[in-house]
Amino acid sequence: MLAPWVLKSLKLWPLVAAVCCLAALPAQASKSSEDIRCKCTCPPYRNISGQIYNKNVSQKDCNCLHVVEPMPVPGHDVEAYCLLCECRYEERSTTTIKVIIVIYLSVVGALLLYMGFLMLVDPLIRKPDAYTQPLHNEEENEDARSLAAAAAPLTGSRANTVLERVEGAQQRWKQQVQEQRKTVFDRHKMLS
Repeated sequence: MLAPWVLKSLKLWPLVAAVCCLAALPAQASKSSEDIRCKCTCPPYRNISGQIYNKNVSQKDCNCLHVVEPMPVPGHDVEAYCLLCECRYEERSTTTIKVIIVIYLSVVGALLLYMGFLMLVDPLIRKPDAYTQPLHNEEENEDARSLAAAAAPLTGSRANTVLERVEGAQQRWKQQVQEQRKTVFDRHKMLS
């Protein structure tokens, strides 16, 4: 049985994690320089290859003259070059992105802690009952013995864990497939 303080701390963990994550986020009222940008896409012009220019400017200054630096064309071709360029003002919320990532990591962390907790508690919950004996036919007993002999060196002395049950089911399935293949190939040889 777990101590009461451990249970209370497990219940408070999500609250503590949420408070820490929100405190770590920057509390800025204005937009940061990463949240806004002007992106100008300029196609090839004469002997100049196409380029993409990014700059943190306000929405009113989002045009070729303010974003494209250094200007790749001489002074008299600037206007013609800028008419070919397409400039778009882009805005994103890095705070929202950070919050979503923190929530995602918190959920993954909570699931990992839960998995670790279950791995610790599983052997305590699944104690073998001495009064009940499983009723199996001879074939199942032989399968269980062969599986236990094969799994014993791999898993150690722990019994009845979820992983061992999955491995046992997988081994039984593989044996069934091998028996079916053997039967099919034997019948094929008899018919030919």
